[in-house]
Amino acid sequence: MPVLPADGQVYDIAIPVLIIGAGASGLVAALAAKDAGIDPVVLERDLVPRGSTALSSGMIPACKTRIQQEKGIADSIETMVDDIMRKSCGQADSKIVEAMCRASGPAIDWLTQTHGVELTLVEGFLYPGHSQLRMHAPISRAGVDLMRGLSAAAENASIDIMTGAHVIDLFADGAGHIKGVRIERPDGATELIGCKALVLACNGFGGNADMVRQYIPEMEGALYFGHPGNQGDAILWGQALGAGVQHLGSYQGHGSVSHPHGILISWALMMEGGFQLNSEGQRFSNEHDGYSEQAQRVLKQSGDVAWNIFDDRLRELVAGFKDYEQAEAHGAVVKAQCIAKLAQLIGVSEERLADTFDEIAQFASGRRQDKFGRDFTSNPTLQAPYYAVKVTGSLFHTQGGLVINSDACVLDADGDALPNLFASGGAACGVSGPQDWGYLSGNGLLSAVSFGRIAGKSAAGLVLSSMGVVTVTG
Repeated sequence: MPVLPADGQVYDIAIPVLIIGAGASGLVAALAAKDAGIDPVVLERDLVPRGSTALSSGMIPACKTRIQQEKGIADSIETMVDDIMRKSCGQADSKIVEAMCRASGPAIDWLTQTHGVELTLVEGFLYPGHSQLRMHAPISRAGVDLMRGLSAAAENASIDIMTGAHVIDLFADGAGHIKGVRIERPDGATELIGCKALVLACNGFGGNADMVRQYIPEMEGALYFGHPGNQGDAILWGQALGAGVQHLGSYQGHGSVSHPHGILISWALMMEGGFQLNSEGQRFSNEHDGYSEQAQRVLKQSGDVAWNIFDDRLRELVAGFKDYEQAEAHGAVVKAQCIAKLAQLIGVSEERLADTFDEIAQFASGRRQDKFGRDFTSNPTLQAPYYAVKVTGSLFHTQGGLVINSDACVLDADGDALPNLFASGGAACGVSGPQDWGYLSGNGLLSAVSFGRIAGKSAAGLVLSSMGVVTVTG
């Protein structure tokens, strides 16, 4: 995926703003550019736009939204910034965090009110690290439906999405000014497309085994739950242009993907009273730390698996999630009327399992303290019948990437903006700090939506400025 000299290149067509990637980040960027008065074109390597967004639960954290206000949720930019910075142990870029949080509410309101994307507030539980209800998602709690909503909005806005268009080369002049790209079609044919601004919205490098081995070796060989097209192209192009990169060891893992079915099981089960056991029938961590860091912990257990344990109350909480419905339909969920039967179904000692349940009851009553530091006193103890799902740890997407500023401009190693290159979503360095433990639930889609909109606006503003058109930001 080289960056080639632009001298002498003749392009088949010229587009003002090109966007690489038609996931959430790319489609939001396209909508923003279109609303700013520019006709963008989105280049998507797949025949149907899906990306990692379609594999997610579709939950976008945002503060001060109209949906929150209607529910009486008194969230603030400062509170959301504090939550993200606390989870990253202060190692995320505070300026980027602030810009992202400030843009989040207006982005959700714009998507729902201007473009008709159906989102609702996720209620009933808080994800790890969030101090307010701020997750916005489709009713199904499925990323595939978020993609449907964004794709419909793009179609209604008459945005051109070129599918089956794999970008294989960039062309730049000696100053790093992007002049165009080369795409390859499924039949091997190639086309050259010129541009005045380029937005990289093609996610990170989770699908590139060599880069995973280099930057996050602890996840080498782990189940990858992201899009295979996430090959690190944006990072490689950026590095060739002299761009700065940061936190390449950062990623979102997940400790709750059903095995061997490969279906995401909501972490709400853990947050509201469920727990995880290893093959010995014992807990091995504080499940409330976060589902990202839990991936490594599960992978360190025998067989790289664990069991999610929950009851009817918790099953009702997630029964409307499309992923959970699929897990039940595929036989991933087992049910037992008593502890003895549960022990038999998950293959552990009945005595050991009974001891674990008794221990948790003591934690819940306050008679003992959990050695892992979890507080069990705020939720009821589990009641028969019990449910269990065998799960494994997985890599969802990488969080490190190109260094950007608050306008989504890609910066070089000295901190200066490259002439006409922008990045958002997984292509840019996120706000999770340097490792897996800094990931706050929803950071991926937060970056995709907030900075996707910023990138689209900025790219359009650059083009309009070159035409002598004065734009008003906001």
